[in-house]
Formats: sequence, C-alpha cells, structure tokens
Amino acid sequence: MPMMCAVAFSPRGKLYYADPGVHTPRVGDQVLVPTDDGPEVATCMWAPQWISDDIGGLPVLAGMAQAADVQRAELSRRRRARARVAARRLAREHNLPVKIVGVDHVPDSGGYTIYFSAEGRIDFRELVRDLNRTLAARVRLRQLSARDSARVQGGIGSCGRDLCCATFLTDFEPVSLRMARDQDLALNPMRISGACGRLMCCLRYEHPLYEEFAEAVPAVGEPACTPQGEGRVVRHDVPRQQVVVVLDGGGRTSCERADVCPSRQAHEAAYAPPRPEPGPDPDPTPAGSDQTSSDQTSSDNESAVRRGTDREGSEHVGSEHVGSEHVAPEHEGPEHEGPEHDGGTGIEPGRARRRSRHRHRP
Repeated sequence: MPMMCAVAFSPRGKLYYADPGVHTPRVGDQVLVPTDDGPEVATCMWAPQWISDDIGGLPVLAGMAQAADVQRAELSRRRRARARVAARRLAREHNLPVKIVGVDHVPDSGGYTIYFSAEGRIDFRELVRDLNRTLAARVRLRQLSARDSARVQGGIGSCGRDLCCATFLTDFEPVSLRMARDQDLALNPMRISGACGRLMCCLRYEHPLYEEFAEAVPAVGEPACTPQGEGRVVRHDVPRQQVVVVLDGGGRTSCERADVCPSRQAHEAAYAPPRPEPGPDPDPTPAGSDQTSSDQTSSDNESAVRRGTDREGSEHVGSEHVGSEHVAPEHEGPEHEGPEHDGGTGIEPGRARRRSRHRHRP
C-alpha cells in the first residue's frame, strides 16, 4: 500500500502531492521536491499517510532540506522580489498595459521567468532587453490568461474562502451564462463574477444537480398533479428538492419532488396493488331477527346453567357414596344388627340408612 504527503511552495499556496519514499517528514518540515528546474524547498502540509489506491506518477521527495538548501531558497525569494519590482518599474517606463503577476527564479541557472497579464497582444521586446540588462540574467516573459493570473496570485473569493483555482482546481472547465440562468441567479456581473473578472468556477459545481432535477419534474409552466389537486408549476426549488405549484382551484402549494415526478406516478399507477371491491353480504340478517337471536341465546345459556347444576349435584352425591364405603366397615358387625339398634341410640339414623343401602348394593 503506497504512501502520500502534501507540500506547498508558499505559505498559502496550492497543495502538491508527492511520494515521501523512505522519508517521514512531519507537518511544517522543509523538504526537497523535484521540479523541472531542479529540486526546490517546500513545506510539508500533510504528514505521510497510507492510501488505499495506487495513484502513481507522484514525484518522490529528494530528501529533507538542509540548512544550505533553506539558505539558497531564501536568497531565491529575495531575487524574485527584486525582479518583480524592476519589471513593474520598466513596464511603466515603456507605457505597456501589462500587469506583473508572478516571478520564478531558477537558482542553478540564475534565470528568471516573469508572468504577466494583458488584454491583447503586447510587443515587449524592448522590455525584455531592459530586464536582461537590469537583472544581469536571462529573462523570459510569459503572458497568462485572466484565470491563470488569478491562480498565480491567489486571493479570497466572495464566499470568504481562498480561491478554488489557487487551492485545488487543476483544470478550468467552461462556464456559461446559461448555468447562472438555470440556477435562478441574478444576472448581475458583480455577483456572478470571480476575482479574475470571469464567471465564477463554482457555478459549474451544482449545475449537474439542477439538470438532473429539471429532467425528473415537470418544467415551469407545465401542468402537474399534486396530492392537493391539479395545478401548474411556477417555480423549482432545487436546494429543498421541492416544486411550487399553483392549484387550479386556487392557492399555492410546495410539494416534494416525488409527489410530482411523472415516472414515479406512472410506476405507482402500473404496479399499485388492486383495491378489493365491496360485495354483497353473504349472510344478510332480516329485519326483526335481532330480538329472536337474543331470545335464543338467553335460552341456550339457561339450558347450559341447568346442565352444569345437575352435573355438580351428581358429582356431590357420588363423592358421599365413596366416603360412606370407607366409614361403613368400622361399624359393621353382628352385634349391631338388630331391631333395638334401629331405635337409634349411638348411631345416627341417616348413617344407618346409608349403610343399609350399601349393604344391599350388588
């Protein structure tokens, strides 16, 4: 799994990604980054970390910057500042409508590259000769577009953050005025223009969302079916994913995107489960049958109560018979069988009668 770190050549400049190799720099350390003009000193902004995907093509750090490398970078910074001042002064002397936006210095060869912006083509041959004589080195002039000029200089956008082109954008994609119209923005040049004077690059960030929303819902002015009734679309509210509809019966409502989506409504109409239709009652109850059914129910309850009472009585009698069979043998014997004992001294007549029944029981 490869590792990656991020470095910057200026304190608030653009981030460049590199492969740390065998080095482990920490945030704030000075490292040497290979460039077309040789290794240059940069500051580590992100510490090396493992990445899941193999990006490939990243430059490998040449090593950690030593004291001599840092001193050489400081000398190059001073020379760049001196070249910038000289270029601006000479451009004013030659009455050239140019704007110096950046200077690069190559310590190994001692040459300079000066970047400028202008509205049209500029004849700067005399300016180059004067710069070569003043700086005592070879000087190259390169004209930049308005957006490239803003990328080199940097700055703060209308959102309060650093310019996108100076921080993370790598390529400039075309931006048109139609994107501002699709997003319902006021066509005021002061509000939709960036620091470069062109349309802001961020207009393209959300434009695919507006295009996808416009394809999924009815267009402005077309009829729409809402849960509140039929109406006509008057506005799209893409950030809230809602559609504003004026109802035919009067009033205005804001409904969700799914409520007016034609494809969703067609899908629900095609695959909705069928609703059961109400049919005739299979067992209709004639008029006046409520009283009859209630009388029959009460009579059935009384019969059940009588059957339960009879069953309980029979069980009670049976239990007495079972108990008498165990008691009777204690008093059975020839001495107790006689008429004088039937007179009833000592034994209850009821028990005697129960004994006599059990005695003759087959």
